[in-house]
Amino acid sequence: MSFDTAAAMADAIAEGDKARLHAPPNPWVGALIFRDEVLVGAGHTQAPGESHAEVEALRRAGELARGATMVVTLEPCCHVGRTGPCVEALIEAGVSRVVVGSLDPDPRVAGRGVAALREAGVDVEVGVGLEAVRAQLAPYLWHRVTGRPYVVLKVAATLDGAVAMADGSSQWITGAPARRDAHLLRAQSQAIIVGANTVRLDDPALTARLDDVTLAPLRVVLGTAPERARVRPCWERQGDLGAILDELGEHDVVQVLVEGGAQVASSFLEAGLVNHVVWYAAPAFAGSAGSRGALATLSTPSIDALRRARFTALRRVGEDVRMDLEV
Repeated sequence: MSFDTAAAMADAIAEGDKARLHAPPNPWVGALIFRDEVLVGAGHTQAPGESHAEVEALRRAGELARGATMVVTLEPCCHVGRTGPCVEALIEAGVSRVVVGSLDPDPRVAGRGVAALREAGVDVEVGVGLEAVRAQLAPYLWHRVTGRPYVVLKVAATLDGAVAMADGSSQWITGAPARRDAHLLRAQSQAIIVGANTVRLDDPALTARLDDVTLAPLRVVLGTAPERARVRPCWERQGDLGAILDELGEHDVVQVLVEGGAQVASSFLEAGLVNHVVWYAAPAFAGSAGSRGALATLSTPSIDALRRARFTALRRVGEDVRMDLEV
């Protein structure tokens, strides 16, 4: 029976998921080592400054790595950064074959890692599970190619798109499971953007509160936050949204979560700056008499100008539905 590289890559992707919250701005990579088709080592990216996935897998495999096959989601690095080159570690360990999901667009790598391995006599296969790897690492890949963070727009609304009622109340439209899921979105992001009006009305803490930890991504307020707002300290920014994203990208923000309100969400969509939308829909109706729509200021002059997206996932979260869309 031949070695099932596709199944092995799926397992490597799952291993990389373990690094999603602590790896950025580095990629959340997974690496597995197989000897005679038996898994002998697994590793994922550690916190910045610590070991990469390949080195972790090699450490666990020990001498069994010699002559073995490594399956890794992203091209091994070949430059000296906070850690040494993974390519050198693989060559020194005697790995005979490396199966790579995707090349790394980082200019310091960009095919050089694969070339160095092949030059050293290592058999390299590239592109196994490419679509799934690119989906998993989409924020990292986008940041490395554009210099800007990957923009995720989050909306929690009624089925007819309302985010606040006629009296201004909005807490809570969705249930507790959806709110917990949204905190994971915050934890996966290195910055959160809201408008000053949202801060004045809701006074959100904008922290990521998970079961065992509370994380505090960079809080960005478009405008001026009230003096007693819970988001202090924060970045207060005004002006061109693209320039704000450029600045965030320079500060190693790989993914930014846009949480609103309606004007901010509309502005990001209008400017074509949203990569991904996470829309939580509650089984409730508000009507249009005085309620505030999630995209209340977004203008669409004709059906030809309709902004269309592509569903990538649809799942139930408690009593609500989470819809993931590529824009």
